[in-house]
Amino acid sequence: MPPPRTRRGKSVPRRSFKRDGHNTAVTLEDAFWTALNETNGHLIATINHERRERQNTNLSSAIRLFVLNYYRQQKERGPMP
Repeated sequence: MPPPRTRRGKSVPRRSFKRDGHNTAVTLEDAFWTALNETNGHLIATINHERRERQNTNLSSAIRLFVLNYYRQQKERGPMP
């Protein structure tokens, strides 16, 4: 099956993996996959756990919102010395 396509026709990587005993497919851009791979899956597990507690259903969106919130918190803390 070819990867999903955006409106502009560019491929968006879709990866499947097993998480908490369930097959999961997530569609994210390469930059997200690169960063997530650096955490050895621990970050995905944390985000997935929080997503389930909040009863959000889309893991791809939960990952993007996690990153967005992280950078918002960094901005609130101000510039690094």
